[in-house]
Amino acid sequence: QVRLVESGGGLVQSGGSLRLSCAAPGFSLDRNAIGWFRQAPGKEREGVACIRSTDFGTYYADSVKGRFTISRDNAWNTGYLQMDNLKPEDTAVYYCATVDCWDSIVVVTSPVFHSWGRGTQVTVSS
Repeated sequence: QVRLVESGGGLVQSGGSLRLSCAAPGFSLDRNAIGWFRQAPGKEREGVACIRSTDFGTYYADSVKGRFTISRDNAWNTGYLQMDNLKPEDTAVYYCATVDCWDSIVVVTSPVFHSWGRGTQVTVSS
C-alpha cells in the first residue's frame, strides 16, 4: 500500500524553480529520514537529497548541490524539496521514500514506505 504522496511537479523553464512535497496522510514521518529520488526516461532511479529526523542533517547528490534544498515539517508530516536554477537534465519523475541518510541515500522500508508511489513529474524546458 502506497502511503507517501508526492506533489508539486510541473513544467518550468530552465532557471526556474519548483517546490515538491512529500506527505504521509494519516501516518507519522517524524521518526524517519526522508529521501527524494528521481528517474528520467531510460535511466535508473537515483537519490537526490535526504534529511534526517533527529538532527535535520542533510545529504545532497553532487548534481543538485547548491541548487536544491530539502526540508521537513514534522508537525505536518511533510517533507519538501525546493528546486532552484532548474536545468533540462533535472527532468524526471520525482519520488520520496523513507531512507537512511548519512553519506549516501539508502531506501529503507518502514510503516509509511513499502513501495514507490506515483511520483510527480518535473519537466524543465530549455
